Formats: sequence, structure tokens, C-alpha cells
Amino acid sequence: MGEAVEFYHANGNGFSKFSEKFDPKAVVLLNGSNHIERDIDSSWYEETIDDDLKWSFALNVNGVLHKGTSEYQEIALLDTKRFGKVLIIDGKMQSAEVDEFIYHECLIHPALLCHPKPERIFIMGGGEGSAAREALKHKLLDKVTMCDIDQEVVDFCRRHLTVNQEAFSHHKLNLIINDAKAELEKSCEKFDIIVGDLADPVEGGPCYQLYTKSFYDKILKPKLNHGGIFVTQAGPAGIFTHKEVFTSIYNTIKQVFKYVVPYAAHIPSFADTWGWVMASDEPFFINAEKMDRRIEERIDGELNYLNGAQFMSSATMNKTVSLSLLNETHVYTEEDARFVHGHGVAYRIY
Repeated sequence: MGEAVEFYHANGNGFSKFSEKFDPKAVVLLNGSNHIERDIDSSWYEETIDDDLKWSFALNVNGVLHKGTSEYQEIALLDTKRFGKVLIIDGKMQSAEVDEFIYHECLIHPALLCHPKPERIFIMGGGEGSAAREALKHKLLDKVTMCDIDQEVVDFCRRHLTVNQEAFSHHKLNLIINDAKAELEKSCEKFDIIVGDLADPVEGGPCYQLYTKSFYDKILKPKLNHGGIFVTQAGPAGIFTHKEVFTSIYNTIKQVFKYVVPYAAHIPSFADTWGWVMASDEPFFINAEKMDRRIEERIDGELNYLNGAQFMSSATMNKTVSLSLLNETHVYTEEDARFVHGHGVAYRIY
């Protein structure tokens, strides 16, 4: 009958553990071609990407470091063999220790480098602290405001993600626990950069309303200074996944801002290409040489992924994705939203 192997399964409807009998000589097919033998005593995390697609990876001995459910989201921190510590929220991988720098450098630095003199930045979400960490590398910034709705996620990440502990205690960081929409609505302050480091729009999750045209137009855009830049993570942007939300988020932002730039990069732990969208009412795009010069002048420390040439490449979409962006007609509204696969805590049936 084989040995029992533990699987930790997340599909948006909960985070559970179960055991399965299998032949020790059996293999798992990953990424279409790579075969990995199942160790007899392994524990595996399994995430449902779609109804017919799952992504799994092996855990170390103490595989689940922490898990819990806040008022808004289900949270887990796993210790994986391939990707180190991995943060899971609502059954979706949010970041992995070994490659989160790709996502966060792409999210934070292009907008800050394209702006002539950024002094104030507002980060929507970002509870794990990595976006703030990257922003705090910029010498020109006087203030980094991070607004996350979930105190438990912030406290959890402050305790467990040691790489960001310095950022959480930085004197330039203004940490606010609130709904980013409500916070921007009531704020008298304006910002040079606003960042959407939000969870993917999942049905029942807390974030999808912050991807809508009305939010961008009536609440977010008025809080940008003249020449200000907005950037948001925009979900999977792979050849097979870009139509889930990426093209729709791009098209929605295009209804609100005059100048809009989509870009994308491969994130190994996500098993996909990931997308971001950057926008402003003033021209902001700079060439590779100018970006490299500003990196040298403005940033404390080294970037591990981003440079001028890489950003120019990331802003060049392949033919299929380019055509999809061009032809997209859907606009996010409260009544007509698109969601990635899975469900948030509010959708769960107890």
C-alpha cells in the first residue's frame, strides 16, 4: 500500500492537512516536465491554481510554522525545502523567502525611479513589510505610509519575517491599521506615489473593491500630487493566465489615467509570470540609462533584480498578451468584478 505522506492543502476554502497512501516509487509531475520522487516521510503543501491544476512543494520537518484566521483572512507560514519561508493568505501564496525580492523590487522601484523627486509614498496593503522595506531604500523619501486592514497579519509578519524587522522599526515608516480605501478617503495628505500591494481579487476577500474604476477615479487619484504615479500588482500575467485579472485591471486603470504602462516578470515560487500596472496623468517613462543612473544616485544598498535594461524588457509584452491588453473591454466595478481562482474567508462555509 505504500507509506503515508502528509499534504497541507489550500484551495481558498480553508487550510487543512490530510494523509494519502502512495507507492514510494511513484513520482510527481511538476511544471509539465520535471519529475521529483516522493520521499517516504515528506510533507507537501498543495495549492489549487485552477480546477484542473495544482502546485505542490515539499516542506521541511516543521513544515507549518504558524497558521491562524483573522477577521479578514486565513494566514499560514510554511517552511519549504525549495523556497524557504512561504507566506500563505486565503490559500494563495503571497511571497517566498528566496524570491520575494523579484516581486517587491518590481512593485516599488520603477515608480519611485520614474518620479523626478518622490518624497511621500502610500502603500495600500503590504502587511508583510517587504514593500516598505524596499521603499525605505530610497534616500529622497521623507515618509513611507503603509496602510493594512489586518492587524493580525501585520503582527504575524513582524514576528516571523525577520528580514523585515528593521523596516517595521524605521523612523520614516508610518504604519496605519485601517481599510486603505477609508484611510485615503479621510486623509488630507497627498502623495507622490501610491502603491497597491494588495491581495489578489478573490471572491469574498477584502480587496477586490480596491481594483474598481470608482475607487481609482474618486478616491485614489485625487490623493496624488501633480505628476504623481500609481502602481499596483495586477495578478498573473502568463501566456495562459493573463486574462484572469491582469488585462482587466490594466483596462480599468486606462479609463482613469492618461499614461499607463503594464509590465511583468517571472516569479519562480508563483510558477507563473506576474503583472504590475503603473499609471499617471503626466508622462513618466524613462530610458534604461536614466533608470540605472537614478538607482546609483538614490538607492541605499544593492538591488538584486531590477536594473534599467530589465525594466525595459519587462514592459515589453509578448504578442498574445499585447493583443489581449489592446482588446480588453472589461472594467472593474463593484457589481462586475473578475476574480482569481479561490475564495476569501468571507465566502467560506463553516
